[in-house]
Amino acid sequence: MNFLAHTYLSGNNPDIIFGNFIGDMIKGTKYKIYSENIIKGILLHRKIDSYTDSHPTVKKSIYRLRPAYGKYAGVATDILYDHYLSQDWNKYSDEKLETYVERIHSVILENYRKLPRKSRRFAVSFIKKKRLLCYKDLKCFRDVLNKMSVYTSLPYKTAHAMQIISENYDSFKEEFNTFFPDIINYLDNNIK
Repeated sequence: MNFLAHTYLSGNNPDIIFGNFIGDMIKGTKYKIYSENIIKGILLHRKIDSYTDSHPTVKKSIYRLRPAYGKYAGVATDILYDHYLSQDWNKYSDEKLETYVERIHSVILENYRKLPRKSRRFAVSFIKKKRLLCYKDLKCFRDVLNKMSVYTSLPYKTAHAMQIISENYDSFKEEFNTFFPDIINYLDNNIK
């Protein structure tokens, strides 16, 4: 799961949403400097990642992207699943996606000073480019992968990944549609 799914799965508490948003930015026990609800969000992020990484349906999607991304196929799968969530947003939320994105941007901006310093530029760019909204478009998905291959250790194999996705688009979508209700159910029964 990437940012859209993580924030969606956080519920409506702004501090938990913010904590989940920064979950990948906070390593080890460095989360202890934050308030109780931000800590809940950070720990929720980790639980979501753990559940997602161990889910057999997600593993199918990751396996299919492995020829393009090797050990980083999970990262591409997370972003792709945000694409499918944005495509079917109305199935999961009564709030318009555009309105939801504005609300999440407000949460991030209200907590700007609480962001790790090295993540502040990313957060500004993330909001400016409306990344949560652009996931709906596969062109945006491709652009995100290209940018990640420049700024992270993600290999530059976007064309190969896009070919795999194009050839298996419906299979990936079916896997997302199997997985996402499972994680919602898991969180409802085990976390919230």
